[in-house]
Amino acid sequence: MNITSQTNNLTIAQASEKTCLIKNEIHKTFIGQTDLVDKALITLIAEGHLLVEGVPGLGKTLLVRSIAAALSAQAMRIQFTPDLMPSDITGNIMLDSTGANFITKKGPVFTNILIADEINRAPAKTQSALFEAMQEYQVSLDGVSYELPRPFMVLATENPLEHEGTYPLPDAQKDRFLMKVLVPYPTAEEEKEMSRMVLSENSGSKLSVANINAVTNPQEFAAIQNAANTVNIDDAIIDYASRLTRATRNISTLQTGAGPRGTLALLRCARAKALIEDRSFVIPDDLKALALNILPHRITLSAESELEGRTELQIVEDIISSTAAPRT
Repeated sequence: MNITSQTNNLTIAQASEKTCLIKNEIHKTFIGQTDLVDKALITLIAEGHLLVEGVPGLGKTLLVRSIAAALSAQAMRIQFTPDLMPSDITGNIMLDSTGANFITKKGPVFTNILIADEINRAPAKTQSALFEAMQEYQVSLDGVSYELPRPFMVLATENPLEHEGTYPLPDAQKDRFLMKVLVPYPTAEEEKEMSRMVLSENSGSKLSVANINAVTNPQEFAAIQNAANTVNIDDAIIDYASRLTRATRNISTLQTGAGPRGTLALLRCARAKALIEDRSFVIPDDLKALALNILPHRITLSAESELEGRTELQIVEDIISSTAAPRT
C-alpha cells in the first residue's frame, strides 16, 4: 500500500491525538500498567526495541497483541528455549517439494512487533540472530538481504526469578534495546478489574483483543514517527543528555559506562515523549523521566559495587540528582 500525502505528513498535534487514540484502545483490554504502555509506544515511535523484565503472567504478550490490533499490524511470538536455532527466528533457504529449486522460508521475525519471550533462555548464538534485524531492520539469508516490515519492534522479556538454565544477554545486545522496563505486579483494583474482564469472556481463560478498534495502520504510523523527528531539541538539551551518559563513564565503581547509543537513545525517546504530550520541543524533565529506563541496562557494575549491594538503577538515580539540568 502506498503512503498517501495525507498520511505522510502529520502535524505534532495530529500525531499526538492519534497516539492518544491508540492508548485508549490498548487500555480497553490491557488493564493498568500505564507506564509500560507509555514506554512501549515511546519505543515504537522512536523506532527502537524494548526489554521488559517481570514475572510471568503480567500481560506482556497481551500488550503486544493489543498494540498490533490498534495499529492493524502483525504480531508474532517466539518462545526462546535452549534448543532454539537462529533459523527458527530468521528463516532459511530450503529445497522445494520437487527438490529442483531452492525457496526462501521467512521466519517469524518478519513481522511488525515481535515478542521474544524469555530471550535469556537461548544461548548467545541464537540471541545474536536478532542483531541484524534490530540494528539494520533487515535479515540476510544465503547472502540476500530482506527488508523487514515497518514499523518493526522487538519486545523481549526476561524472568527475574528463575535464572537456572538462562544465558546473560551480551552487552552488545542489551545496548541495542532502546529501553528496559521493570514491570511490577498490578494493584489490587487493577487485578480485580482484570479478573472481571476475563470472567466475562466466553472462555473465561484469557482476555480477547476483539473489542480493540484499529485506529491507524502501519503506513500512517510511519507518519507519526516522522512527526516525532520534527520535535525540536535545543543544544542545551543535547548537552544535558551527553553529560548524563558521560557521567556513567566517570564512576570508579562501574566496570563500564554507557556508550554513545545511550545519549542517542535519550534524545530519540525524549522526542517521542514530547510528541505524545503534544509538545513541539523537548524539556529536561523528559530526559529525567526516561533516563532510568535507558541508562541502567547499558552499564556494568564492578565486583566492588555488587558486594556493596549497589544497583545500576541507584547509580543512575544518583547521576540524575547530581547532574545540573538546563534552566531554560
